[in-house]
Amino acid sequence: MSAVAEQPSAARLLISCVRLTKTYVMGEQTLNALDNVDLDIAQGEFVAIMGPSGSGKSTLLNLLGALDTPTSGKLILDGVNAAEMSADELADLRNREIGFVFQQFNLLRRTTALENVKLPLVYSSKRDIDADSRARARLEEVGLGDRLGYTPSQLSGGQQQRVAIARALVNDPRIILADEPTGALDTQTSYEIMELFTALNKRGLTIILVTHEDEIAAYAHRKLSFRDGKLIKDTQKEEAHAL
Repeated sequence: MSAVAEQPSAARLLISCVRLTKTYVMGEQTLNALDNVDLDIAQGEFVAIMGPSGSGKSTLLNLLGALDTPTSGKLILDGVNAAEMSADELADLRNREIGFVFQQFNLLRRTTALENVKLPLVYSSKRDIDADSRARARLEEVGLGDRLGYTPSQLSGGQQQRVAIARALVNDPRIILADEPTGALDTQTSYEIMELFTALNKRGLTIILVTHEDEIAAYAHRKLSFRDGKLIKDTQKEEAHAL
């Protein structure tokens, strides 16, 4: 029986993994970080990826974000086989279609919130946009319109993560990939960040996040469980809920 959950007929297929495999060779040892994973994700889904350390969840996220390439199998992103794309094409795809959010925020420490959010626009093919206005609008969306000139050291952890989310949104991507986005936050702030992801998903963004916390995964509509590089369970919920 396939681990791929059935998608509503009206939903557009955005990501398709076909026998996706990622192998690392370390000396005489071979590690299958991902082992023949079949997976479809439709546009507008909210997906949580779970599993113990070494299960393959972060490897999958890196492949979905075109940060790495598979050893074998296919990764189809919006109808295009990522394995057939050049490095420049993959970089353009990442910048145009995908926003990244990380556990440790990855902000430039001596740079203001506004400048941090503007950074992806430096590499954008959209040359006709007003970078300041776009970045300011995204910071306002995440509730930081009054913190434009603050550096990360002047912001709380939750505020720093909101800056990181605004940065992920600045190029109007269709997919947000988040790797343990609440791992460095306290419980209440974690829930506030997840409410923000929920609001973005309701706007139509596809959200895919890695987490080891059931309380965080409960916000998602779908949970993918990995072990030893294999997708062992794909659970689709009728309705996500906040805690």
